[in-house]
Amino acid sequence: MNTVERIDTDHAVTKRLGNWTTADRFEVRNRHGQTTIDLRSPDLPAELEVQLDLEHGVIKLLIPEDATLDQSDLRWTGRAKVKDHQAPEQGSARRIRLTGTATKSEVRVHRGGVAIIAAMMSHEYVDDVRQSHKNGTVPTVDDPARRAAGAP
Repeated sequence: MNTVERIDTDHAVTKRLGNWTTADRFEVRNRHGQTTIDLRSPDLPAELEVQLDLEHGVIKLLIPEDATLDQSDLRWTGRAKVKDHQAPEQGSARRIRLTGTATKSEVRVHRGGVAIIAAMMSHEYVDDVRQSHKNGTVPTVDDPARRAAGAP
């Protein structure tokens, strides 16, 4: 497929939640901001690449509980790290590869219930709940694997 999603955050907060893309590659540039990217959708390919260009930024990745996160190609400068406190013993077919550079930055990984809570604590979730109620469907921002009633 080779679809690329570009996300640029500069001194701001950017969120991409729910079933927002089917891309297999993400280019994320973050300068002094916070970017949240939801990679839990079942519509995403099994192999994903997230190319980072971070400077004093925070990236929050919402990923499936059993996904494997490969950070071996990510170059660090200064005080930077990946926080993945719920990493599984055995990975699934879903593999997310982090590449690029991070300068004095942080990548926070949220899985399972923590990812659901992170998605629910957003304006996007409130908007999704309101729209779902209006349409008589169910919200999907909190759990992208849940299909709206009547959806394929």
